[in-house]
This record gives sequence, structure tokens and C-alpha cells, in this order.
Amino acid sequence: MAGNASIAAAGGTVPKPKLSFWQIFNMSFGFLGIQFGFALQNGNASRILRTFGADVEHLSWFWLAAPLVGMIVQPIVGHYSDRTWNRFGRRKPYFLSGAILSSIALCLMPNASMFTAIAPSLVIGASMLMIMDACFNLAMEPFRALVADNLPDSQRTAGFSIQTCLIGIGAVVGSAFPWMLNHWFGISNEAAEGVVAENVKWAFYIGAAVFIGAILITVLFTKEYAPAEYAQYHGKADNEHESFWAIFKDFARMPKTMRQLGLVQFFSWFALFGMWVFTNDAVATHTYGLSITDKSSATYREAGDWVGILFSVYNGVSAVWALFLPFVALKLGRKGTHALSLLCGGAGLLSMYFFKDPQLLIISMVGVGIAWASILAMPYVILSGSIPAGKMGVYMGIFNVFITLPQLLNGVIGGPIVKNIYNNEPIYAIVMAGFFMLCAAVSVIYVYDPGAIKMNKES
Repeated sequence: MAGNASIAAAGGTVPKPKLSFWQIFNMSFGFLGIQFGFALQNGNASRILRTFGADVEHLSWFWLAAPLVGMIVQPIVGHYSDRTWNRFGRRKPYFLSGAILSSIALCLMPNASMFTAIAPSLVIGASMLMIMDACFNLAMEPFRALVADNLPDSQRTAGFSIQTCLIGIGAVVGSAFPWMLNHWFGISNEAAEGVVAENVKWAFYIGAAVFIGAILITVLFTKEYAPAEYAQYHGKADNEHESFWAIFKDFARMPKTMRQLGLVQFFSWFALFGMWVFTNDAVATHTYGLSITDKSSATYREAGDWVGILFSVYNGVSAVWALFLPFVALKLGRKGTHALSLLCGGAGLLSMYFFKDPQLLIISMVGVGIAWASILAMPYVILSGSIPAGKMGVYMGIFNVFITLPQLLNGVIGGPIVKNIYNNEPIYAIVMAGFFMLCAAVSVIYVYDPGAIKMNKES
């Protein structure tokens, strides 16, 4: 260790020790809870807002709050987590406080009708969606930085893959949970107009407990490097006293790889946002044959529950495909693996137009799940090799801008396009998402990956 200390003192670094599978597993376990919450949000927020009176062409506008909040919150959290250290750790204080606030928001959103003395249910529900997403982002951003902090380059693909697998497991159960509560435990999915069904409410309550419980596993069983250890592995940071405004300088100086990945992220997340917002009504109208104005019938609720199952399928596929990503990357490279996965996602979304049997949509979700696994892992694997260690948190946060901007754009134009161009047929929003996913597959081929070059030299 004396030799290590002298290297660090001279401004050099020593290799980070490799972690065991269970160390990586515990470090990433909190993401299971985060994604359980996200899955409940993605699968049910539009349904809840429709219950409270939202029109389908306005859904994407209500969803604008989520990416807008993420764009603001994540760079700030990343900036301050880069220079935080106290008895709880470096990243841990942020995702623990985010978990507590997220759990409260999950309990409140389906009960927005309780606050009608303050404002209409729709306004309260949209506000809760915004608050919930802010809390999710507070909990989520430090996790990706934590993986990059603790793992050497040679383990980062495996680390992000395990994280993605846990994300998939959490999302499988979270997406299907309202259906499970109804079909397995007999909790009713019926409700009066303007009231959220009991199975959805209980799914959110239990989701809140899972969220905070999973975060606590990571907090209690994961070690963060203390400042002296961190300096040995990453070098002495020279940004400890930078002000909040340094975020804007960091944005202007972002690495070339990040800029190129930004285009890939734009296409990918434009597609995902359209899928999350419009799948419920696309399936209800295109597959089940309902009118776009039908939002309270038993068939509409059945379609909504089935969309939860479909989302569970794609998340389940992502959990399995994530485990294969390191092996596929050895054969095709990081960029080739991501391109192939995105190609599968684009094909899956496009196929939804041709499948009129609800059961066949499971095939579509297999393709989406392959893409989702790669989207959650490979861009961060590629990115982490190009970021200075002392800026890992802030650049992971800034990278989120390339996720939120396409969602904001889709949120602004998606609803009007469905109403005025697609004649209130949301299935065409899904088709458009498929084409955007194919564009992402092409654009990733041109990304510069310095981490892959470094590993090739070392091997």
C-alpha cells in the first residue's frame, strides 16, 4: 500500500481492484426498486391521467414534466455528488433521500382525487407525476456514477449489465403488478368514473415499499471509496471548490464521445417516450377496436392491464438479454452490440401495427426488450471510458440532457401530431417510434469509443 500511496502522491493512479459478483449485485440492487417505481409510472401514469379527465392528445403534454425535471435535477445532483463526502458516503446520501421522497410520491399520485379541495384531480395528478419524477431522478443519477466509481474498465460492461438485469426484474414485476393484484389476489380493477381502481392504488403502495427497501440494500451493503482511496484509483481531483456554475463550463467541454452518443440517445429516447405515452391507447384502439373516446369501459381497463403485461414482457426480456451483453460485446464490440439491439427494438415497435391479436404483441415486446437492455447499459459503458474520473457524476447528469430533450420534443409535438396528422390514431405514434429506433441503430456505428481502444491495447 505504501507504493500505492507514493504513486497517488505523485499524481498517478493505481488499478482499481476487481469486485466480486455479489459486490456488484449489492451495489446495483437499489436500481431494482427504482425501476419498479418507474415501471408503475410508465405503465399507469397515462391511464391515471385519463381517469382524471385528460384527453389523449394532451397526454404527452402532461408527461413533459418528467423529462424537464430530469434535465434540471440530474446535472445538479451529479455536480454536488462529485464533491460530497460525509459519514453516509459520497453517492449514498442522494439516492437514499430520493428513495424516501419517491416512496411518498408513489403513495400520493393515485390518490390525487383526495385533494380536489386544493385543485382539480387532473392538476394534482400531473403535479404528482412531476414531483415523483424529480424524486426518481434524485435517486437514480448517483447509481450510474457509483458503478463507474467502483469498477475498473474491464468490469464496467459486466457492472452495467448486472444493473440492467436488476432493472429488468424490477420493471417486470412493477409493470405487471396491477394485473397480478387483480387476477391473483382478487383486488378489483373496477372503479367509479374519475377514481383510480384499487389494484392500481395498491400497486403504487407496495411499489413505494419495494423502492425504499431495495435502496437500503445498496446503502447497507456497499462500500464507497473514501477520499484518500478514491485519489489512489482516480488521481487527485482538482474540482473540489468549483461552483455551481461550473456545470455550464463542463457542458461546453463535454467529450467528443458524449456529443456523438447524444444523437443516438436522441433517436432512442424519442422512440421510448412515444411508446410509453401512447401504447395504452394504441392497443385499446388498434388491437381491441375501441373508440378513442372510450376511457371508462371494462374493455379499456382490460386493455390497460394487458399493456402492463406487455411492458412486463419487454422488461423481462431486457433482464435476460442484459446478462448476454458482455458476451455479445466480445464478439461484435460495444457499438455493434448496441446497433443490433436497437435494430431489434425498431422492428418490434413497427410490428405492433401488423399484429391485431393482443397475444402476438408479446413478440413485438421481445424486440423492444432487447433494445431496452442495451439502452440502459451500452451508452453508459461507452461513455464512462471517455469521462475524467473527477467529473463522473456531473457528466453522467449532463448526459441525461440527451435523454430528456427528445422526450420534451416528443411531448410538445407528439399529441398534436396524433390528433391532426394521424387523425386520433395513436398506433401511428408507435410506428414513428419504430423508425426513430432504427435511426438510432445506424447512428451508433459512427460513435468514437476510446474505452474499447484502451482495452484492445491492454489485451
